[in-house]
Amino acid sequence: MAISCVTVALLSVLAQRGFFDSAYGTDISSGDQYEDDNFMETNQLSDRSAMTRLFAEAIKAPLLSSDSQVQTATLNLTYLYLSRDDGSGKEVHVLVEENIADYVFEILRLSGCKDTLVNTCLQVLDLLSSADQVFKPRLAIGFSTLLPVLHYVADVPFHPVQPQTIKLILKCVSNCPGILSNSHVEEISLVLAGMLKKHIDGDTGMLPETFTLACSLLVALLKSPSCHEASTFALTLQDASRHAILNCLSIYGRHPSQFLHSLYLLKEAYAYGCERNTNTSYMELRNCILEVCKTHLLPWFLTAISDMEEDMVLGVLESFHAILLQDIDTKPKDFAYILLSSSWFSFSFGCLGLFPAERMKWRVHLMSSSLVDVLLGNDSGQPIRDAASHLPSDPIEMLYILGVKSSHNLDSLSCQSAILLILYTSSLYDDRLADDKLVLASLEQYILLNNIELLYGAAKSETIEILVNVYGLYRSLAKMSYQIPYSPEAERILFHLASEKDWDLLSSRIHFKSLKWLFQQEKMCKLLSTQILKLCRCSTSVANHILLHGKNSQSLDVLTLAELVASEDNFGATLLVYLLRELVEEGGQEDDIISTLNLIAEIIDTCPGASDQLCLHGIGIAIENLYYYSRNASFPNTYMNMLKLIFRIFSSVRSKSISEDESWLAVTMKLMDYLIATATADGWNHEGLMIIGILCLILHHSTNQALLGVSKSILLCSALVQIITKTIREACSKGPALTDHDEGTNVGASLIFLLLLNYFSFKSMHAVVPGNFYLLDLLDTNNVKEIYFISIPCHDLCRLIYFGSPPVKLVASYCLLELLTRISEEERTEPEKFNCNSCYLKSLIAVLEGMLHYSDIRVAMNCSLCLSIILGWQKQDISAQVFGRNNWCRFIIEELVMSLAVPCLASKTLPIHHKPAVHVAVALLKLQNIPQWMSSVFDDSSILGIVKNLSASNLSPEMVLLFRVLLTSGYLKADQVAVLNRLFQECRKRIYSQNSQDSKEEHTEKLNIASEGLGNVCEFLINLMSSQSPAGIRSQEVQVRNKDLLEEIELFSKDIMEEDVA
Repeated sequence: MAISCVTVALLSVLAQRGFFDSAYGTDISSGDQYEDDNFMETNQLSDRSAMTRLFAEAIKAPLLSSDSQVQTATLNLTYLYLSRDDGSGKEVHVLVEENIADYVFEILRLSGCKDTLVNTCLQVLDLLSSADQVFKPRLAIGFSTLLPVLHYVADVPFHPVQPQTIKLILKCVSNCPGILSNSHVEEISLVLAGMLKKHIDGDTGMLPETFTLACSLLVALLKSPSCHEASTFALTLQDASRHAILNCLSIYGRHPSQFLHSLYLLKEAYAYGCERNTNTSYMELRNCILEVCKTHLLPWFLTAISDMEEDMVLGVLESFHAILLQDIDTKPKDFAYILLSSSWFSFSFGCLGLFPAERMKWRVHLMSSSLVDVLLGNDSGQPIRDAASHLPSDPIEMLYILGVKSSHNLDSLSCQSAILLILYTSSLYDDRLADDKLVLASLEQYILLNNIELLYGAAKSETIEILVNVYGLYRSLAKMSYQIPYSPEAERILFHLASEKDWDLLSSRIHFKSLKWLFQQEKMCKLLSTQILKLCRCSTSVANHILLHGKNSQSLDVLTLAELVASEDNFGATLLVYLLRELVEEGGQEDDIISTLNLIAEIIDTCPGASDQLCLHGIGIAIENLYYYSRNASFPNTYMNMLKLIFRIFSSVRSKSISEDESWLAVTMKLMDYLIATATADGWNHEGLMIIGILCLILHHSTNQALLGVSKSILLCSALVQIITKTIREACSKGPALTDHDEGTNVGASLIFLLLLNYFSFKSMHAVVPGNFYLLDLLDTNNVKEIYFISIPCHDLCRLIYFGSPPVKLVASYCLLELLTRISEEERTEPEKFNCNSCYLKSLIAVLEGMLHYSDIRVAMNCSLCLSIILGWQKQDISAQVFGRNNWCRFIIEELVMSLAVPCLASKTLPIHHKPAVHVAVALLKLQNIPQWMSSVFDDSSILGIVKNLSASNLSPEMVLLFRVLLTSGYLKADQVAVLNRLFQECRKRIYSQNSQDSKEEHTEKLNIASEGLGNVCEFLINLMSSQSPAGIRSQEVQVRNKDLLEEIELFSKDIMEEDVA
């Protein structure tokens, strides 16, 4: 039976005026008069169902009408019929059975997303969905119809049927999970994530009910079977969960009810991300949620706690707790460390103060136990879980319980173990639960009252470790405040407990202040020495594994021990020296001695300053004892490790920290005896070259007035001098073939090390025995005197520079420069003894001139400085004897001027490669008789060209030096000086600007001596040698170069003033 449009309108008006309510109400009233008569009541309900079926038949035709207005009116009538006050579930059931839901779904499918039809259809379907069982198959069929509608309503902010649409899809996903395909999951989640993203400011996009349903639908999707096959779902869920939390945080004061739903989504999304921990998208989902918690949720929670309701606080705690329980990678551990670094224990007890309910107490203590599990591992938080029901909510009450005698009371014992664990864990992160004085007093009371139980009872070793670590921290704090008293008896008992109960420092985390306090206690030295030996025996991977937990807490490892040893206020260095001496004197195992030597070496590598304290506390005596009194010293492994340690000590220790006792002299004599014996018998082996490196460092320290006696014994060791002389002569005899012997060959390596020893010998001579070495003998080829000190003649050095491999050329050039420098000093002090053959000088100069354009700028600079020194020997009249017919120097200077004056060449040569030639030019300009051709080379046009090519950015100290000498030699005119002054002023401003912007950083060079090869040792010695050289070839660091440049500019200004005065 069909009804017309007018009839539909009439029925709608009647429904709005309550006609259906009154009609059914009369029936119900009459039924109430006979409510005891079940038969009559059944008939009335049957009549009502019949009426509903009649209504359903009547509206089917209008619902199928092609007129959208009729459809809309009929849908409105249906909505009014179902939503009246006396409507019953039976009527909805009947309408669904009569296929009205199918009709509505069909209208919705064909509606083209017209707003009026969409609104009325969704409202009717929402009411029909209350008939769960009969509606379920209809909803499954109409599910595909809802997806386009979801897209439509999601794009319209505050669309009135957003909640109904999401609610219907949620019911379908929950009741019919098998209907979802991968594409459905991706499609729905993308739409919902888009809605949440639009809602990011909390004011636009959706109603609170819509937000709640969106979160619920996302949770339902991630629990569906198809979610894991949806490739983009994890990424979409990542955005959705982040936006949901950020939404709620921004509007918490207006809509706090939404917060729990966003937390639920966050927690379930994290659990979903943990299901496939190796998948990249799942890892990104977990990381995103952790980042949201760390960056947004946790900071907000810590500040908003006082304005939150208990359920909300519990929700946040539960979410955090769920993350901690997922032990799949290091990220949850990082989150745990962030919580602990935020004074989480203090905050947790603050929560208990605001919300003292039992469920809050349980949640706080359970989460605390999980934090301990994450931090310490192996279910370490179990004591807190066991005592959770007995633990008080007030930290002061906890300290009271800690300070009472347990008397075999299991509850008290359980609580005290949990309280110690809480105090210990919180202390690692500087989280103070109570006043330091109260905590220390409670700890001491606990030790004094329960010492028998702790010593002879069932106390675990972990309890003793925790007690020692916590007690050490609060004693350290008491020491700093000078106002907190302590109990010497409690301290004595604690130390006794630590020694009797196998206290293991390596396996526990400890606050650095606590660790340092323990290393300051002399009574603990024996026990700590045992712990250090354990560390020595650890494998390298374990020993080097640094476990940081907060800025002040860590385990005892190489880094921590190195910091303690380098400090002056504890027994760290003393303990290491004592341990090594004890192992040597008591005949310890070779493995223990080697591991102790390696640990000390690693400590010096980690913290070079530790070598100062080790030397001050007698490491030299321990090494001497190892050489003289231990049979292990002769073992190859022990011997090599000992050499490496000695090298590390001398390479990092400050000279003033080296004592002048006989131990280092004895060690050095043993080293040289071994060196001479092996070199004579078998040549230069690995150990021998390492000893050469050690001797170099000893000589280096003598220049700072340390180890003078030891250095003298090295310099004057005749057997060593003979071996070195023989080796150098053999190398020089190879001629051009010497080029093939680089540092990779035995000949090349030994040659480099012997040259290094020669260099440091030259540096040491004037400090060890000033005036007793006559180096002019090394310049005279006709001298038949036997050399009695470590040295290499000048002509041999020239051969090595000319024929040697690049590393040999480098070290030999440094040696020659140092030798000529010392000879120049002798020439100034004793000019009457200075006499040198001009032919010999010509050959020397020829070699040096040929190296001015060598590719290694350091070699070229050394040779140019050597040439400059020779030019300065005025007594020999070098300009007349040597340069009278030599055009090579003129060629060098002319090429220099051309390269500096021509723009296209200057841009390539200004920075570095002009430096050697500049020093030669300066030396020539300083001669009493300047070569006449110099004035034609440095004419006005050339000087003008050079000045034009200079700028504040490419100016070097060498160029300022050249202009300074040109000025004093009369080659510069007034206008050129004015231009240079302006240029130097700009350069000053530039340097000062750089200095104000750049932060000064200190770089500590660490030496890493590989187990095989001597490359690192050689490189270290060469760097040390280079650092002592003249400014022109020192480090090219900007700060050094700028300092030298400013000094040269200042000297130029002074010379101008002197010229003006003159």
